[in-house]
Amino acid sequence: MEIKHIPACYGNLGFHQKIGEIIKKHSENRHSIKEIVHKAINFETVNSILDIGCGYGWFEDGLDGKFDLIVGIEYLEENREKFLSITEPIAKESVFLRMLLPCLIELPSERFDLIVAAYSLYFFPEIIPEVKRILGPDGIFVIITHSEMMLEEGERFFQFKNLRTLIKRFSSENGEEILRRYFGRVDCIDYFNRLIFNREHAGELEDYINFKKEFIAKDVLPEVVRKKLLHELKETGSLAFNKNDRIFFVGK
Repeated sequence: MEIKHIPACYGNLGFHQKIGEIIKKHSENRHSIKEIVHKAINFETVNSILDIGCGYGWFEDGLDGKFDLIVGIEYLEENREKFLSITEPIAKESVFLRMLLPCLIELPSERFDLIVAAYSLYFFPEIIPEVKRILGPDGIFVIITHSEMMLEEGERFFQFKNLRTLIKRFSSENGEEILRRYFGRVDCIDYFNRLIFNREHAGELEDYINFKKEFIAKDVLPEVVRKKLLHELKETGSLAFNKNDRIFFVGK
């Protein structure tokens, strides 16, 4: 599936943050994946960070300390102000670069101690050789990505063939194989989770579906999905959705 744009919902800061709270509220795993990632990184060795597909600064939000440089690469201009508001207090230099990946990244080779791609690499896995060039000799490349079985419960009613095609560009299941073509060290942590919605949370399930609508629309009209799942929630009283992810920690 050709990816021609980043979903517009990623540029709606208020809605994006609202969905983050919904995910947190309805997650069966009470430990946030960001908390796990932050704890796994030795930030004492990190002076420079590059965040690829940075969004509004989700990864950087909550970091302590003072870094020399934080650079975010993002296509949606709407995310610039919030990203800088999060990173400027914790970095001597904070930069937001607007570009549509994949493309050449005009940054120096071996420049960054930490490169992050949080829920973004499946949009542009072609960028991995550039990441290797930019990553410092002792640097770490951290990727958070979805399982190919994301929303599998919805496939009782609909086929999400194109959504699967997108996620399979870089997924929990095939990420290690892809990374080992370029990197010598590949470790990972599996993050097991489900989102559970009860009947009284129908509005929050509707918001979650709306957030995913540009993905869903590749296969099914989002309104059809929304009506069917809300009906099922009303009838059964509870719906659960696969939210398993994997965190990769990669070095040269």
